[in-house]
Amino acid sequence: MVNISSDFMKAPIVEIFSSFQGEGLLIGKRQIFIRFAGCNLSCNYCDTPESQKSSYGTILSVEDVMNKINHLKTPDLHSISFTGGEPLLYTDFINEIIEKTDFNILLETNGTLPDKIKKLKKIDFVSLDFKVPEHFDNKYNNEIIENEIKTLKILIEGNSNIYCKLVVLPSTKLSIIEKIAKRIVNEVNTSVSLVIQPVSPIDQWQNNINKLFEFTQIAGKYLDVLMIPQTHKFLKIN
Repeated sequence: MVNISSDFMKAPIVEIFSSFQGEGLLIGKRQIFIRFAGCNLSCNYCDTPESQKSSYGTILSVEDVMNKINHLKTPDLHSISFTGGEPLLYTDFINEIIEKTDFNILLETNGTLPDKIKKLKKIDFVSLDFKVPEHFDNKYNNEIIENEIKTLKILIEGNSNIYCKLVVLPSTKLSIIEKIAKRIVNEVNTSVSLVIQPVSPIDQWQNNINKLFEFTQIAGKYLDVLMIPQTHKFLKIN
């Protein structure tokens, strides 16, 4: 990870591109995506596994990123999305970009770095991706969900526009969905929405369609819930 507190601050970037948001509550909005390299987790369903390693990215300065944003911006641009990898590894770098743009900002995060979220100056939208044990090939660490709950509390106190996301596999247990939904309601006490996202490719759900309805039924007992697949996969775009 590269994060230098100076006028020459730099960070590893996998790609910067303009596209439609294909996930969550901002689906269909035109965004400029800034994908950071490097992640503190290693999810087995990750659709950009190359972004998990900071060494994969190209080292860019804040000025490099701003030049790219200015080149890509279009009249229909809704916001800039910081994604990854895990963007919260580069909070100082993100703050520098935030100071230099008037566009709305979406942060896509796994929520496991609550101390980092406190350092961000301005975030308009947050997609907090809750993790479950089956997302990992190695042993699941219970500290993950504890930190996600902490992060959600911090964001709620800051009055950000937040939604939670949960990627589900055909093997996902209903009890896991209910546990997370109950913890959000009981410990955060909020009406935040939960987006349940079927893992791609979508054809693996042909024999499991009923389970998608079961997921929303169980979560709907506690939260506003939506079932939204990765629509950019249908359009075959980034």
